[in-house]
Amino acid sequence: MYAVIQTGGKQYRVEPEGVLSVERLDGNPGDIVEFTKVLMVGGEDAIDTNATGASVKAEILEHKRLAKILVFKKKRRKKYRRRAGHRQQQTVVRVREILDSATGDNA
Repeated sequence: MYAVIQTGGKQYRVEPEGVLSVERLDGNPGDIVEFTKVLMVGGEDAIDTNATGASVKAEILEHKRLAKILVFKKKRRKKYRRRAGHRQQQTVVRVREILDSATGDNA
């Protein structure tokens, strides 16, 4: 069984015991988070695109920061230079189970 969830403005295809990195979530490592914005649930034989009431439970493994991206702005001949950096924060989660309310299945 798999599901397509939306979090942080992005969509992810998840399976039980799968590990993925998502935008930063509130919580500490070891906490359980629940994704309720499930777009689709699929299995071996059927696909449910109307997944209202379905949810995905995942465990937070760690918080991390990606590599720094440098932004440099310059206006020629004007002695104007600005340099800024940004590091995106992410959370690594492990999917524990997919709850499909329509069929009552747990994976």
